[in-house]
Amino acid sequence: MKVDIVSIFPRMVEAGLREGVVGRAIEAGIIDVRVHDLRSFTTDRHHVVDDSPFGGGPGMVLKPEPLFAAVEAIAAGRQATVVLTSPDGKGLTPDIARRLSAQEHVIILCGRYEGVDERVREHLATEVISIGDYVLSGGELAALVIVDAAARFVPGVVGDDESVANDTFSQGLLDYPQYTRPAEFRGYQVPQVLLSGHHAEIERWRRQQALERTRRHRPDLLERTAKEGEKS
Repeated sequence: MKVDIVSIFPRMVEAGLREGVVGRAIEAGIIDVRVHDLRSFTTDRHHVVDDSPFGGGPGMVLKPEPLFAAVEAIAAGRQATVVLTSPDGKGLTPDIARRLSAQEHVIILCGRYEGVDERVREHLATEVISIGDYVLSGGELAALVIVDAAARFVPGVVGDDESVANDTFSQGLLDYPQYTRPAEFRGYQVPQVLLSGHHAEIERWRRQQALERTRRHRPDLLERTAKEGEKS
């Protein structure tokens, strides 16, 4: 998995890539993630990347020229999936993360300010992705989330492949409750079934708990799964 991230705050992104499973995967050469300063793709002496919006209004807008130049230089004539981070993009899902993990080359453009010139969305980005229905100061955190979510599907990034297969949302459900030692803590007991050693009963309990937790906290997931089942 090769990913290039373009940002006006490259050090912010680089710091997030140094830790955890992603950091270890980069160090081991399992994935290749590089960060580029958008200002290095400007041609004026002040390295300007933004300007005021046509038609007036508050804030600034990222200019199209440096973003196009960045993608063209990084892709170097080869095909790449170009992701623009934006709160009005398609919501990131496990399916999208899995698909991105299988792409040969992904370039992520971090949005900023009031947004990005629309010509970037229309003629440069191949998809626009959001990590939630809220607005961040910029797309750097979103880029880190996208890389982390996609990298988990790359073999060898997460030590136990079964862990990824059983992640929350992987089966259209929230994850079941997890417990570890001690079996009793301040009078709070671990469910007896988990201590029984009866694997079939444990799997049944976990499935029931996942369904109940999803029904209580995210009933929309059950509705979505039911609709997808009807379509198929």
